[in-house]
Amino acid sequence: MTSQTDRRWWALGALVAAMLVLGFDSTILNVALPTMAAQLGADTGQQQWIADAYIVVFAALMLPAGLLGDRFGRRRMLITGLLIFLVGSLLGTLVDSPGLIVAARAVMGVGAALIMPLAMSVLPSLFGPDERPKAVGAISAASALGLPLGPLVGGWLLDHFWWGSIFFVNVPLVLIGVAACVFLLPETRDPSSPKVDALSAVLTAAGLGALVFGIIEGPGRGWGDPLVVTALAASVALLTGLVLRGRGLDRPMLDLRLLRGPGFLWNTVAAALGTLVLSGLMFLLPPYLEAVLGHDAFGTGLRMLPMMAGLMVAAKGSGALAERIGPRPVITGGLIVLACAAFLGSTTDVHDGYGTTALWLSIAGVGFGFTMVPAMDAALGALPSERAGSGSGLLMTVRQFGGSLGVALLGSLLAGAYGERVDTAGLPARAADAAGDSVVAAHLVAERTGIPQLAASADRAYLHGMSLVLLLCGIAALVAAALTAAFLPDPRARRRGRRTEPGTPTEPGRRADEAVAPGTSDA
Repeated sequence: MTSQTDRRWWALGALVAAMLVLGFDSTILNVALPTMAAQLGADTGQQQWIADAYIVVFAALMLPAGLLGDRFGRRRMLITGLLIFLVGSLLGTLVDSPGLIVAARAVMGVGAALIMPLAMSVLPSLFGPDERPKAVGAISAASALGLPLGPLVGGWLLDHFWWGSIFFVNVPLVLIGVAACVFLLPETRDPSSPKVDALSAVLTAAGLGALVFGIIEGPGRGWGDPLVVTALAASVALLTGLVLRGRGLDRPMLDLRLLRGPGFLWNTVAAALGTLVLSGLMFLLPPYLEAVLGHDAFGTGLRMLPMMAGLMVAAKGSGALAERIGPRPVITGGLIVLACAAFLGSTTDVHDGYGTTALWLSIAGVGFGFTMVPAMDAALGALPSERAGSGSGLLMTVRQFGGSLGVALLGSLLAGAYGERVDTAGLPARAADAAGDSVVAAHLVAERTGIPQLAASADRAYLHGMSLVLLLCGIAALVAAALTAAFLPDPRARRRGRRTEPGTPTEPGRRADEAVAPGTSDA
């Protein structure tokens, strides 16, 4: 009979399988966006929506998803999320227009919203403070392993099959994750968890959706366009209403009281800003590698490996280093390394080869790895176990919202800078509009019209926009590093017996890493 200790590690294997699905899917789409732009006529705004439909739904539903897991069983809802993700993947293989792909991605976002926070929320119930960094590192490594596999497998599929194969390949991975969860993962729940607040869920989804819509549509329509202004104003009103509603509830879905603990707050800020930077990098890299440098889809995936290799190496060693010297210097140092990579990348010239890109990609991966694992582990360690679902849901919501802002803000900056610089003089109106939408479309127009100067102009314009985006990424990473250096506490103090930090959301007399979930395993 398998011992309880062995069962915990087998259960971690089930979580790793679930997280592998999300890591795989996030990068397989990025490498496919240029192909979709060429084959489906998706402009930059539509590509942003293909990426952001998933992320916005993901971020908006993670809070209620965490509560559903607390109340009805985390294993049950995790399996439900995997099945919904499976449905979205199957839909993606059947549709043939940018709008329908956005819809399929939204369905996948619903499933991912259940998978991500629930996979993380069971860790405090399964592992104590000494073992939890290893568990977080294993889940982070699973996500990291999916990142390099996504572009490689996706590139190979795009070179040999139709673009819908990048969705179909999720099917076996999801089925493996479901089987692992059914047979290996113990059920945990919190019977005292509040019911899901439907109004709060609507306010969250509508508020985040309106904000991202305004940011994506702003460059094309103009920031003074009535629709853009209305969307941004509505997002402020909706999200303000969400905060005000939460203040009137004992156990709100968006429990901002969890942010009173500086450990949870500043680790969450570091994770969100780090994700914003990485999301921006992942959005701008495939068009550069495919259109500007001229590599095919598989070659693009192969050339993104340095970032993934750096991330995996750093993720493996960051937990032990944070335990030895504390998470604050590790996270701060990781953010500074990430900023240096972005600044180095911003100097990329149109005549530079891949070697320059490989260098700053490697550095960026190392910086992100040394930031994310200790930040996520320290944030989870600041939560009481009975609030693991809602707390990890809030953590992942803020992090994923950072990712959606990264794609929306940085993608909009890139689109605006590119559109202003690309020279479409002398082209017919329709061709000029297409060339101004994206660098991929500009290369297609240049090939069809026999105007090589257009492709050269598009390359220079894209590099200009990419440099601006990378400069902004570097500044954001430095801001995050300054904040963590100034405000992030050292959780090791609590484990030495010191008093709990003021405002930390734990029960009186109990440390966050000692709290036991009221719902125990039924295994």
